[in-house]
Amino acid sequence: MPISRLPQLKIATTNRHLVTEDGKAFLWLGDTAWELFHRLNREEAVTYLENRASKGFNVVQAVLLAELEGLTEPNANGDFPLWDQDPLRPNERYFAFVDEILQEAALRGIYMGLLPTWGDKYHKAWGVGPEIFTPENAFGYGEMLGRRYADTTNIVWIMGGDRVPADKEDYQIVCQMALGIRSGGAKQLMTMHPKGGNIASSIYGNESWLELDMFQSYHMKGCREYRYTRRALEAVPIRPVLDGEPGYENIPNFLNKVHKSRLNAFDVRRAAYWNMLSGAAGHTYGCNEIWQMYRAGKKPLHGAEFYWDRALDLPGSLQVGFMKGFFERLPWQCLRPAPHSLGWFNWETGAHVVAMVDTERRFALAYSPSGRSIRMKLQMLERTKLLAFWFEPASNKLSAINESVYPELTVFKPRNLTPESPDRLLMVIDKDLFDKLDFQQFFPDGE
Repeated sequence: MPISRLPQLKIATTNRHLVTEDGKAFLWLGDTAWELFHRLNREEAVTYLENRASKGFNVVQAVLLAELEGLTEPNANGDFPLWDQDPLRPNERYFAFVDEILQEAALRGIYMGLLPTWGDKYHKAWGVGPEIFTPENAFGYGEMLGRRYADTTNIVWIMGGDRVPADKEDYQIVCQMALGIRSGGAKQLMTMHPKGGNIASSIYGNESWLELDMFQSYHMKGCREYRYTRRALEAVPIRPVLDGEPGYENIPNFLNKVHKSRLNAFDVRRAAYWNMLSGAAGHTYGCNEIWQMYRAGKKPLHGAEFYWDRALDLPGSLQVGFMKGFFERLPWQCLRPAPHSLGWFNWETGAHVVAMVDTERRFALAYSPSGRSIRMKLQMLERTKLLAFWFEPASNKLSAINESVYPELTVFKPRNLTPESPDRLLMVIDKDLFDKLDFQQFFPDGE
């Protein structure tokens, strides 16, 4: 079945972000729907994709050989992905369903971050397995996928599946699967999803198939995700960087084993803005109930509280869409990290402030997670008339700052903070540029 064509994604000339093949900047906003092909039928998958598209998501990350008994329990249609758990004997009915979901995603402008397998299928570790891959059959399986999806443009390949290699064989399995995909004719972008606390380029940085860098931060409050983005951007060569699995909304805090308070919308926002204002090429959201597509008859993992369809509208999923919409009003791809623009000592705590400045010195952004005042050195903005605004990440509202803006050092103090909305994004921008951009929808009625 031919799949509707989206512009294929490419690496920008800066090597810091993605563009479509027609040259438009692409800000990745992903969702971890790992069990999409395994636990949802077509009608349910369409419901999920419609919801994500309406919120601004443009990438959905899902696994072909799923983590949760993906080889031993059939999908929602009653089909297993492989015959006799043999990677070289794919079940056509299963993959025809994958084709249908790829088509439904393309019709809604969504790219699929496609994982050929979850990591337990070659390195069981804490998973259920079974381990079925060798370097030889991994190449053959990848080659099959490469042939099947060579002309499907709404794919980004994600290798690894929540693992780091335990030995040389594990390392070769991942590499051979990637090379098999290339041998089959697939030219789409490729990255790797490691286990928590790891960066793909730290493991596979010498491999030519690793075109995007990806890390997984931890499922914990105040993980200081910006540390991983900064480290990844130090790798050579420079690649676009993504947090492919941040802390999930509504997951118990992994850090605290006694009182597992759940990550909420604020935790989601803080991770997203910390990453974006440290130089990431986008961000991936996650929800505890959605990654596992928790439903009737399935065991709830990590304290899942309600079924996946009820979790679709948790506030964090809406608010990361607000972030994407705000950034896309700006030439965000011209931003570079600018910690030197902050005029005080910036402790690396949950209140850590991150800042960026446009390469053409037309605007600057700074994010304060805790409502802490932001001291900005604005000499780097070579403009005579500057305007300043607060953006509220929780409510999608923009408000003008009436105080004068001084180039040497200006202190901006957020107002009207609440426990649910303690964070603010500061924008200082050249008036002429602001007048050319469309921010009207972000202002409350009457302003």
